[in-house]
Amino acid sequence: MANNGGLNPTHLTIPLFQGSGYEIWSTKMKTLFISQDLWEYVEEGYATEGVAADVLKDVKKKDAKALFFIQQAVAESIFPRISAATKSKEAWDALKNGYQGNAKVKTVKLQTLRRKFETSLMKENESMQDYFCNLMETVNNIQKFGEELTDAKVVEKILRSLPR
Repeated sequence: MANNGGLNPTHLTIPLFQGSGYEIWSTKMKTLFISQDLWEYVEEGYATEGVAADVLKDVKKKDAKALFFIQQAVAESIFPRISAATKSKEAWDALKNGYQGNAKVKTVKLQTLRRKFETSLMKENESMQDYFCNLMETVNNIQKFGEELTDAKVVEKILRSLPR
């Protein structure tokens, strides 16, 4: 069997996006696209003007492969969001805008998460483990949006928010 330097798409494990954990899923998909030399089509799209017919045919084929991966990587309940896309960039952007949001949506989500972090208090009847898990979920979500919280700040928050 000839080795063409790439992986056979039938032997790949494609992560399935079911509507939650978009950031993790998109990171895994980006790695998949990079490994298949497809990321530029997903991220930037492609131009058709001024491109030789044989080159354009190859570009369209690679883009269709990337679109196929995206279509295979979403649950059937999510597929309608991308079913009309004819290019991988269209499908990728539709998912990104729908689940991560544009800059304004991300700003609002981040503000909401910051407020949740700052106002979080452990309840009298709540276990330390439950409180810690809930707070760390908020911290992780804040970090997914690109804002760093130092360990010291998180520890300070935990100590300040414990009941007497």
